[in-house]
Amino acid sequence: MSNLFRFMLAFVSAWLLISCTNKPQQQSLPPVAVNTYQVQKGSAVYYDNYPATVVALNEIELRAQVTGYIKGIFFNDGQHVSKGQKLYDIDHETYQAAYNQAVANMNVAMANLDKAKQDADRYTDLLKKDAIARQVVDHAITDLQAAKMQVAASKAAVARAEADLKFSILYAPFDGTIGISQVKMGALITSNQTLLNTISSDNPMAVDIAADQSLIPRFAALKAHPAPNTDSMFTMNFNDQTSYPYPGQISFIDRAVDPQTSTIRIRFIFPNPNNVLKPGMSCNVRVKNNNSAQQFLLIPFKAVVEQMGEYFVFVLNDNQTVTEQKIVLGQRINDKVVVRSGLKDGDTIVTDGVQKLRDGAKVQLTVSKAH
Repeated sequence: MSNLFRFMLAFVSAWLLISCTNKPQQQSLPPVAVNTYQVQKGSAVYYDNYPATVVALNEIELRAQVTGYIKGIFFNDGQHVSKGQKLYDIDHETYQAAYNQAVANMNVAMANLDKAKQDADRYTDLLKKDAIARQVVDHAITDLQAAKMQVAASKAAVARAEADLKFSILYAPFDGTIGISQVKMGALITSNQTLLNTISSDNPMAVDIAADQSLIPRFAALKAHPAPNTDSMFTMNFNDQTSYPYPGQISFIDRAVDPQTSTIRIRFIFPNPNNVLKPGMSCNVRVKNNNSAQQFLLIPFKAVVEQMGEYFVFVLNDNQTVTEQKIVLGQRINDKVVVRSGLKDGDTIVTDGVQKLRDGAKVQLTVSKAH
């Protein structure tokens, strides 16, 4: 049984081999109908997009410099406040009373000083006439020195009480927006510890990007020599792709490159009259390419084939075949894209029918486009 099975298997294998050998050659595939595009250099206006974060130009945490109870809150959470506006009352009456007491003590000390000075002067004159004991004069001079020190101490106490009184009322240090109060009426706060609130300036606002270090010369040139169309050079989009209506300008380029990311922080300033921009917001800064003299190779984006993160096009050869050519892409501009390398001026590439092509395939031109 086993020998019979082996014989039948060998017979079938031989028959299949003979059949395949005698099978006629398949005909070659017909040419693929394609449209083409002739690559040419041209000028292009486009924007480079950079992820960005909105940052307040000024921001400060409000912390009390005195200990006491909150006796007054004079704003609404999230309100715009003006420089010098009263914000918090921290036991102001108590510190006012302490200040008044310190002033009264100083006045008493100064009166005692006047009396001690008069006594010392009188006793010194009597000593010259030998009408009083030397010991009495010495005591009077000692009392005068003690009175002077008491006045100095009382003045220091007044200064300290005056500072506490001043710090018992918190005022806005600059124009801006105040956040949600971290304390309520009647809360006990501790000097230099309790966080009361945060104020940040709101117009204008800073917008920071992290640009690759290779772009430092470009941004340095843009900062040093702004283009005539500065009003549209730096614009901004929100995450929902809506445009911010006010253009910005470069404020500064940071002093050092981050060694971890090889990027450098570049700060832009944008007006914020309607208080739309908030600290911490994510957005995109759009930087316009302003070099009108520079020429680019532009091709239709639909001609590009992506394979594992790399990009290719099919270049038409003289014998009506195509070669798959790797390219490096630049900025996409509407339905076209900039080609940084891989093609040259005058090349003809396939735009339609690329899905059916492979390297070396024959093609048949249907419509020839040259722009």
